[in-house]
Amino acid sequence: MGIQSFELGKIFSDLYTVFLFTRSDIRIALIPVTLFAVAAAPLSSPLRLLDTILWIWLHLLQFNVANQIKAPEEDKINKPSRPIPAGRITVHDATILRWALVPICLAYSALYSVQLMSVSLSMLLFTAWYNEHDGDKEPLSKNLLTAIMYGCLEMGGTLVAARDHTQVSPTGLIATELTVAVFSSTLHAQDFKDADGDRQTGRSTFPIAYPIISRIAIGLAIPLWSILLTLLWELDLLSATAFVAYGCYVGTRFMLHRSVQDDKRSCKYYSTWFSLHHLFPAYWYYYHGASEHPSLAFVEYILSGSIIA
Repeated sequence: MGIQSFELGKIFSDLYTVFLFTRSDIRIALIPVTLFAVAAAPLSSPLRLLDTILWIWLHLLQFNVANQIKAPEEDKINKPSRPIPAGRITVHDATILRWALVPICLAYSALYSVQLMSVSLSMLLFTAWYNEHDGDKEPLSKNLLTAIMYGCLEMGGTLVAARDHTQVSPTGLIATELTVAVFSSTLHAQDFKDADGDRQTGRSTFPIAYPIISRIAIGLAIPLWSILLTLLWELDLLSATAFVAYGCYVGTRFMLHRSVQDDKRSCKYYSTWFSLHHLFPAYWYYYHGASEHPSLAFVEYILSGSIIA
């Protein structure tokens, strides 16, 4: 009886260790990507929600394990509660887990469609580029690769959630492209709170390389994206006003409140803002149906105007 209790406790302890690899990304990745998949697919059945969450979480897990075995000394400063610096798992064992997750992710994706397996493979390759091939060393490549992988998570989650696992609707594709654009231009909002630790480990991020410009950039980008997104998704006046007002508040916080604690709080507000816009595809489906999709004519007009100017 004692041996069985010990083994059961060990299993739960190991499962909790695996969960810790992704705990910090639940708010900024798992929840918003799941919301996006449910909204953009749209969700074919309530039971499909569990499959969607599992697919997203598995791919998020394989990225996080690959990332956390790369620089455990950085996590000792910035995130000591993560499993490796906390002593719950060794780098050697985490490395085994990292590569064991590759065939698991591919096999689980193959159960649905070749298209989903291709998305899974893309996510795995970008993960290797980011971690094993130092794609995170420069701020520009770090933001771009992270945004692309985020798009892979959304694309894959949407394929799992949908009735047809072989294609994403035009609305879903537009929503994914918008998310990649928004995330790549605002991702450094998460780096302000970790600047001290990143500086000690020699890591270069946008807030470290350009401390003033990065705050101005995020302070402008969030309100401007808020306005653009409300126009593209054709939100009603009340919803648009609330979303833009909240975006302006979040952007202003990053510019005016600059302590580590302030940045941590601002990052939480940013996560909420980022999650909210993942619901806009559902808003579109509700008012316009699946037969229509948002027009990018407004964006093309702006781009053509800037090119001519």
